[in-house]
Formats: sequence, C-alpha cells, structure tokens
Amino acid sequence: MRKLSMLLVPGLVSMALATAPVLTSAYAAGSDDPSSPPKSDTSSKKKKKSSSVSDPKFLAAYRTAYTAIYDRNDYANAIDQLKSLKRDDVADVANLIGYSYRKLGDYKQSKVYYELALQDDPNHVRTWQYYGLWQLEQGNREQAKYHLDKIASLAGTASDEYRSLAAALDKPTGATLVY
Repeated sequence: MRKLSMLLVPGLVSMALATAPVLTSAYAAGSDDPSSPPKSDTSSKKKKKSSSVSDPKFLAAYRTAYTAIYDRNDYANAIDQLKSLKRDDVADVANLIGYSYRKLGDYKQSKVYYELALQDDPNHVRTWQYYGLWQLEQGNREQAKYHLDKIASLAGTASDEYRSLAAALDKPTGATLVY
C-alpha cells in the first residue's frame, strides 16, 4: 500500500502541474487591459505578424487606443488607431474595434469584429461578454444567455465579465443598459 501511494502522489502532483497553465490561460483570456499586451496567435501561419504584438511601438499605440475608448469615449478615433496597427486578426484588437463600433451604434461592423476576435481566440472572455451585450441590444436574449454560459465555462460565475452580462440580462427587455 505504501509503495502504491509513493507512486500515486508524484503522479497526481505532475498532472496538477501540467494542467495549471491551461487553467491560467482560460482565466487570462480576453484581457483588454492595456498593461498586459494583446495576445498573438502563435500558429505557424501567423508567426510573421505575431512579432509585432510585442513591439513597443505597437503596445504604445494599443494603450493609446485603449485610453481613448475607456477614458475619453472617443470611439471613432480609437477605431482609426486600432486599425492603423494592422492587427485586427488579434483578439484583443478586434474586440476593442468591435466594442467601439457597438458604442457608435454600428452593429453590423461591431459583429464583424467580434467574430474576428473569436476566430482568433475562441476563449476570449471579454469578447464573449461584449458580444453578449451586443446580442442583448439586438433583442437576442437567448443568444446573450448562451454567451453568459460560455463565460461561466471559461472564467466562472464570479468573473467581472460574467457578472456584467448577467446584470444586463436581469434587466427587463427594452431597459437602457449601462455598462
């Protein structure tokens, strides 16, 4: 029995250590935080472009656009800034463009960029949140609920993204959303 536990415990520890990066990346997915650089796709197809994501000029421009969006509500200028990065294939960038278009009331373009973000990173929690709010604004409560469930599976029900979309879903249909 003692030999079995000596073999079992190290095996369980190594399994736990092996899965830790997966859990960490799921919780980190979808951060628009300008202090953390946008993630890049590391697939061999996009290797050439991914190096720009760590470029200091890219990061500075991303942070400037982020500030324009969240501090000044200057969505049109932020869209121009983000598009000038020529990296709308990166989930964090595409999500912010989609968010800005949604705030300007251009739901068609917003949808395009949310879908681009999810194409790059299907686990991008912030995109699921913002796209869920988009769905709600379009009157698609069932789709918004689907997005809420997706956020729960990726980041849990205690995450800011989950709580934000859940609060919006709790409001009656037609209520003005504030977020």
